[in-house]
Amino acid sequence: MIHYNLRCAKGHAFESWFQSSSAYEVQEKRKLVSCPVCGSTKVERAIMAPQIVSKKGRERAAPEPPPAPATVEAAPTSPTPLLMAQEQELRTKLKELRDHIVKNADNVGERFPNEARKMHYGDIEHRPIYGEASPDEAKALIDEGVEVMPLPTLPDDRN
Repeated sequence: MIHYNLRCAKGHAFESWFQSSSAYEVQEKRKLVSCPVCGSTKVERAIMAPQIVSKKGRERAAPEPPPAPATVEAAPTSPTPLLMAQEQELRTKLKELRDHIVKNADNVGERFPNEARKMHYGDIEHRPIYGEASPDEAKALIDEGVEVMPLPTLPDDRN
């Protein structure tokens, strides 16, 4: 996990945790990182001073962090950052969406690309389906104009 101090385009300062620096970059690029004060997705990492501790320093108490600049609002002090609450809400909604699809659609497994094509071209009746397709098969379907969408996979699914 990595902790970032962040700042939006309007100067609001806040902080959040990410699984890695690349996870932050992916979320920021997809506009998933937003300011908890104004909702802006124009967010950048604020300057941070890393805490480096020498062998001698490990025996001493950690130094106090420098005070936040006077022109920037203080970060929220809640134990769970707002972004994490928003992320949890999004995950809950994605799980509900996936569960609804699984409950109300037919799992056609590896036949998915062929079944989707048949419905698209009117060879069989339209019905809700889901199944498996390789990235190349999914791209081919999209290139043909077949409307497909991946089922959301959540971190909890890998247990």
